[in-house]
Amino acid sequence: MAAAEQHYTLPLPSFDKPVRLLVVVAPYYKDIADNLVAGARAIAGQCGASVDLVEVPGALEIPTAIAMAERQARYDGYVALGCIIRGETTHYDTVCNDSSRAISLLGLQGACIGNGILTVENRPQAEVRADPAGQNKGGGAAAAALHLIALSRKWAGQSNGIGFKA
Repeated sequence: MAAAEQHYTLPLPSFDKPVRLLVVVAPYYKDIADNLVAGARAIAGQCGASVDLVEVPGALEIPTAIAMAERQARYDGYVALGCIIRGETTHYDTVCNDSSRAISLLGLQGACIGNGILTVENRPQAEVRADPAGQNKGGGAAAAALHLIALSRKWAGQSNGIGFKA
């Protein structure tokens, strides 16, 4: 039974230099998106991070917006937020898989992204997961981005000598 599970949560990192986060949200289900954003802002605030927010039409546009910001703006990390509720067609599978895959690829290229795109069977599941006083998946996504930023800063400028040297 998942409700009885105990999960370990890493303590939030601390930073000696300012952190800039971009929250990219698809507000298709506005009330759920608003809760995800509130949770993300609260966690970012606990680490002293500044937060900018942009909205995109849907979950498939979230990775594109993050990729654009990664190329054209100066953010330390990103929080991807939205909600995909299963419907009657296979569109759900396409949106879930493609948005997740694109976010993963951006992460493998070095972007520090916390993925808080909910993929649920119904609205009650989404409401519980988005609630900042409940499962707070928006806050969890912000925490994930912040942990990746801390790792990135820790390893910045280090080289392990792999590869060809001039």
